[in-house]
Amino acid sequence: MATMKDVARLAGVSTSTVSHVINNNRFVSETIRGKVTTAISQLNYAPSALARSLKMNQTRTLGMLLTTSSNPFYAEVVQGVERSCYERGYSLILCNTEGDKDRMDRSLETLLQKRVDGLLIMCTESRRPSVEILGRYPSIPAVMMDWAPFDSSSDVIQDNALQGGGMATRHLISCGYTRIACIAGPQDKTTARLRLKGYQHAMAAAALPVPAGYIVEGDFEFQGGFHAMQQLLMLNPRPQAVFTSNDAMAVGGYQALYQAGLRIPQDMAVIGYDDIELARYLTPPLSTIRQPKDELGELAIDTLLHRMNMPDASQQLLVLTPELMVRASTGNR
Repeated sequence: MATMKDVARLAGVSTSTVSHVINNNRFVSETIRGKVTTAISQLNYAPSALARSLKMNQTRTLGMLLTTSSNPFYAEVVQGVERSCYERGYSLILCNTEGDKDRMDRSLETLLQKRVDGLLIMCTESRRPSVEILGRYPSIPAVMMDWAPFDSSSDVIQDNALQGGGMATRHLISCGYTRIACIAGPQDKTTARLRLKGYQHAMAAAALPVPAGYIVEGDFEFQGGFHAMQQLLMLNPRPQAVFTSNDAMAVGGYQALYQAGLRIPQDMAVIGYDDIELARYLTPPLSTIRQPKDELGELAIDTLLHRMNMPDASQQLLVLTPELMVRASTGNR
């Protein structure tokens, strides 16, 4: 494998001149530049990214730690993160934790040992990354995405889940429904608790009762929504409408309603949360609360780059504004 010294020898120049041509960081005459580029081509020389990163103390690589999930929301967020990395000249190393605490800690240690320039973390609160491991690499900044803060100096980007939960419930109320149930997310997750609280506040503000059994906890996955909807269908009186705390559970709920021979929204109105791409292609299309996933990925990268450039800046808590997307699944009474 050719080295920079080989290129310099063939071109008849110094290794520093070769470096200036490759990095384009100092004036080199067109004649010399031509000799160097010709030598590079003849030797099929490829600059060593490792050597460059050691010299510059920068790898141009970011790491992302993500909990496993069948929920398409996460895949769409990662797509936004990858696009933003590419547009800003960075590579992304993605580690899936499979929901396992030990695997998460090992993946975290691996990313930090590879000296990524920054770290994005999107995991459940019941499986938090090791503060001890993060503490061993204080110079590597981190941003928490869609997650409540914990004891660290990391920047945090959150969904305004309380507002979104209330927004979804008020939409159902405005459509004329009075018996409204909620399929809540796992209550060890702050976003799930706040979406449920938004539902409860909206129901209380409208003086609408929440009968026993009208709140069912799911797991933010398709199957959890399916089983939760089956529980609601056994109630008497049955709800007229359901707020599901994310779109994945709404998809599961659709299947339960289909198997029961019920129609949406005639027999049961449904509203979700996230606005995954699948939501608009369901039958009928799903009303939902939109989280700006592309913007979330872009904001996460920009926040991380800002932290890398200004490590002593004060910690940021950035809250995204949810948006109501009205489609046919909620209808009108």
